[in-house]
Amino acid sequence: MEWTAWFDAPEYEFARQVLQRGIATLYFVAFLSSLNQFPALLGERGLLPVPEYLAGFSRLRRPSLFQWRYSDRLLRGVCWSGMAVAATLIVGLPQLGPPWVPLLAFLALWLLYMSIVNVGQTFYGFGWEMLLLEAGFTVAFLGSDQTPPPRPILILLAWLVFRLEFGAGMIKIRGGREWRDLTALYYHHETQPMPGPLSRQAHLLPKAWHRLEVLGNHFAQLVVPFFLFAPQPLGSAAAGIIIFTQLWLVASGNFAWLNWMAILLAFAAVSDPVAHAVLPAIPLDWHAAAGGAGAAWGAGAAAGGTATGAGSLAPVPWLVVVLLATVLHVVLSYRPIENLFSHYQLMNASFNRWQLVNTYGAFGTVTKRRIEIVVEGTLDAEPGDGTEWREYGFKGKPGDVRRIPRQYAPYHLRLDWLMWFLPLRTVHEEWFYALLARLLAADRPTLRLLRHDPFDGERPRWVRARSYLYRFSSRAEFRATGQRWIRIPLYVAIAPMSLPPEG
Repeated sequence: MEWTAWFDAPEYEFARQVLQRGIATLYFVAFLSSLNQFPALLGERGLLPVPEYLAGFSRLRRPSLFQWRYSDRLLRGVCWSGMAVAATLIVGLPQLGPPWVPLLAFLALWLLYMSIVNVGQTFYGFGWEMLLLEAGFTVAFLGSDQTPPPRPILILLAWLVFRLEFGAGMIKIRGGREWRDLTALYYHHETQPMPGPLSRQAHLLPKAWHRLEVLGNHFAQLVVPFFLFAPQPLGSAAAGIIIFTQLWLVASGNFAWLNWMAILLAFAAVSDPVAHAVLPAIPLDWHAAAGGAGAAWGAGAAAGGTATGAGSLAPVPWLVVVLLATVLHVVLSYRPIENLFSHYQLMNASFNRWQLVNTYGAFGTVTKRRIEIVVEGTLDAEPGDGTEWREYGFKGKPGDVRRIPRQYAPYHLRLDWLMWFLPLRTVHEEWFYALLARLLAADRPTLRLLRHDPFDGERPRWVRARSYLYRFSSRAEFRATGQRWIRIPLYVAIAPMSLPPEG
């Protein structure tokens, strides 16, 4: 039938392989990040304990396996299970079976990670959490090596990239004046939440280059996304521009898996012939090269044919499942479309409890000055003018003025990210006071979240928080001092505090 010929997209097999394995890799990283950080941040003895959070609800509005009972042991079980399922998808084992197998594997990842996100409170309040959830749910319907990639799902993934990019572009145009007068990149590389090893070099580029960066950003986010739906090779060219711009963001910053997700999702618009033309090492006939179970339909695709009739490689029940998922996405797209063209556009918002077909966006305004909260402690019995204060070192956020910022993305350092938000909101956050109390107690799980404990496990008598103005050093300042950052003390944000005496 003519419509089934349209339904199958055998010329996008390479795209499917990248999407399934790549997104499974990001799920693996997300579960690993949670395994290493969640207990100290949100566990039974965390900064914002999940049991206390759940006690405040008669019923949790969003689904989570933990709404009935939470324990750190159960959390670790969820993380290890998610990593195990993701690992099988990375190596391609579920994809060797019928399409139901990778479907169930990705839905398991979606449900397991949603259970974590929905009790993660402010530590999981980032747009890329819902992006990972939506991507995992949608990619679940790409099928397996037994069937050609379904075209409706590839279009839905391109629609996800469109919402991600165009939404971010519209947020910027409607946001700070710096995006309209092309000066945003005068500041962004320096003031972004977590600079990377090349951020200083990017910041020191000429201002004319920064203006070109902003123009390129507007083109990539406001014009290019429309061409994702164009015929080939225009669709692949649009995807290539998005991939290139996202790689620049990867090189110049640390935005967890946000940029990597955009790169992977853009492959939904890259056809096998274009991918082969750009990189001949990519086989034009993926299945014939791999000798997999789908080699028969792969050979047919290379010859320009499709499987039909009794030998159809897309069983009718599978077609029905894919079409139902497509209809669901179309119905849920109404609110995001309305939001994209609303004067009061929401940024990173979900309109349903399952966090599907969301709206995205970032950096509607750019911070002009970098204020850092530095945590210090002392062993002195009473703080005074001559007190020796020692500074705690964080893994990702700026501290030591000589240290080169590290590259952590796609790994997400959640504590470091929230430290960036403190001076933008208020330093008097519940979790931050809990952090200071844990440092006073020399709590080992909390200290493992840091890069450097100046007391080597010993309890300080007092801790405090100070604010500093940070800026990148110029080339001349770096040659003279060896400092990558220049910092100026501002004020004591939280006065010295200690634990109450025991007994």
